[in-house]
Amino acid sequence: MPALALETSGRIGSVALVEEGRVLAEEQFPHGLAHAAKILTVIDTLCKKLGWKPADLRELYISIGPGSFTGLRIGVTVAKTLALATGVKLVGVPSVRVLAENAPEEAINLVIVLDAKRGQIFTSRFRRGTRGWDEQEPAHLDDLQSMLARAPRPVHLLGDGIPQHQQFIPSGDTGVVLTAPETWRPRASVVASEGVRLAAAGTFADPDRLTPIYLRKPEAEEKWEQLAR
Repeated sequence: MPALALETSGRIGSVALVEEGRVLAEEQFPHGLAHAAKILTVIDTLCKKLGWKPADLRELYISIGPGSFTGLRIGVTVAKTLALATGVKLVGVPSVRVLAENAPEEAINLVIVLDAKRGQIFTSRFRRGTRGWDEQEPAHLDDLQSMLARAPRPVHLLGDGIPQHQQFIPSGDTGVVLTAPETWRPRASVVASEGVRLAAAGTFADPDRLTPIYLRKPEAEEKWEQLAR
């Protein structure tokens, strides 16, 4: 079953082609409005390498946030367009779960840290169970200090918002472990593995209703609303 996975929630986007649950090809690209056309070029190039056409795709797994507003808009728009044009089935994959799969094997408790500016983070808390990560707190807007106050120890922190919020980690708390920076980037190959699992459970999204998990309005929109008051 030919399938496509898209990851555009982070600072670096990626695309993966999947067949029978196995990743055949993956390529990354910078996200942002200037690269909106780049994602289509990457998809087209990878498909041609495998001799695939857009109509050959049966499932499309898309990372739906939280994360970059611009990146999420681009990724979800591309996914919905392909679904409406080709009939490919969509699976929305929460980006925090994609990141959780990057955690080291020794991690038991995990907090995702994505910068939301103004001292806040997009975050989620997980605990490793017998079948993988169990979500203890779903994706939401919070601050790192509050998240750490609720998290059991030891707890691993993972996400590219760590540098902006590292000052909120209590000094001397040896129960807080920072993961390696190379684990902070979500990848399309992981979106694919999560997407395959959700698709097997019949968890498909309606292309007309699929929207990113933003958690808050873009900063520019919030400022505009404040001026309008």
